[in-house]
Amino acid sequence: MASQRDVKNRIDSVKNIRKITRAMEMVAAARLRRAEQRIAHLRPYASAIRRMTRQAAEAAGGEVGQLPILQQHESENNVAILLVTADRGLAGAFNSQILRAGTRAAAEHESEGRSVTFYASGRRGVSSLAFRGREVAGAYTGFTERPAYADAREIAQDLMTAYVDSNVDRVDVFYNGYISPLVQEVRLETLLPLQEATILEADESEEDEETGHHALVEYEPDPQVILERLIPDYVEISLYRALLESTASELGARMTAMRNASQNAGEVIEDLTLEMNRARQAEITQEIMEVVAGAEALV
Repeated sequence: MASQRDVKNRIDSVKNIRKITRAMEMVAAARLRRAEQRIAHLRPYASAIRRMTRQAAEAAGGEVGQLPILQQHESENNVAILLVTADRGLAGAFNSQILRAGTRAAAEHESEGRSVTFYASGRRGVSSLAFRGREVAGAYTGFTERPAYADAREIAQDLMTAYVDSNVDRVDVFYNGYISPLVQEVRLETLLPLQEATILEADESEEDEETGHHALVEYEPDPQVILERLIPDYVEISLYRALLESTASELGARMTAMRNASQNAGEVIEDLTLEMNRARQAEITQEIMEVVAGAEALV
């Protein structure tokens, strides 16, 4: 059995760890409220851009493929996968579930004869892919806790350039969608080609509430010209939304993980306190037995 001093030192160490985890939980909770506000402000604008892009693509019809960014390649031999992770850990399964989903999708593509080009946002994603021996075509770090629109634009420009130059034939994004501080879900969105993009899947909430049909829109100039201007905005805003959703998910996951760590530390402290009391009782009992033995020896 460990000595009373050793157990007390362990209790002090666990108490110090609990102070750190509680502080990290409070910091994550404060930042989470701001992240939720940013998402709430962006979602209506992002939904409007995506709805306009989808409607313009439907109106353009067969003319969609005349623009380089809108041309669907004859075959999908090279798929670009963007993994949106965090710069830091200590957030439960936040990073690992994105990495598992991305590498699983890459294995499926490669089993079907396609090559995969990885892009990664966040140091955890970049370092994990490098550890697995995967080459990263684009690494974007240092902003995951507070992403700016310029960060999304930088990533979007690289992905669109790779698609237009035919370096990749498809662009998929894996990120954690924010539902609540306790719940985050892995989401997969296809950005390019537009013909297979996630935005072509219309949401019922975007239909007219009274008639259940989309409103008729007249375009001036042509839908093709409008699409040429909308597509970069659509890609950028989609990535910016993914970054914000990922940030909120990271903070929610870290807050939950630190709360669980604090609770576990409390349980460890209780167990160690009980062990220390037993050690103290054993020492007292041993001292009493020694005194009694000494007294009997004097009789």
